[in-house]
Amino acid sequence: MAAPVGGQIFSEILPYLEVNKGNQEEIEVVEEIETPDIIGMTITEAQKVLKEKDLTIQIENETEEMDKDNTTIIEQTPKAGIKINKGNKIYIAIGSGFDWQN
Repeated sequence: MAAPVGGQIFSEILPYLEVNKGNQEEIEVVEEIETPDIIGMTITEAQKVLKEKDLTIQIENETEEMDKDNTTIIEQTPKAGIKINKGNKIYIAIGSGFDWQN
């Protein structure tokens, strides 16, 4: 009973995890890098740092009128120091210059 559900789940998440079902010769070697610490940076600063490492940023609740030069990152996923593949996204939560930890 659980096998069909488990099979469906794996078929959906394995491509996301970049697991290749095919031949060993088809596996592409992807360079791993350590996630930089971008907490406390503005979005503009973080984008520069991530671009240098061939990473991209994904902003939760991004709006067109967002001031990326004055909006501060308060949380990131994955956390700093985690090994990830080049080309991956770093997901961030933002603040607007005030202390969220009061």
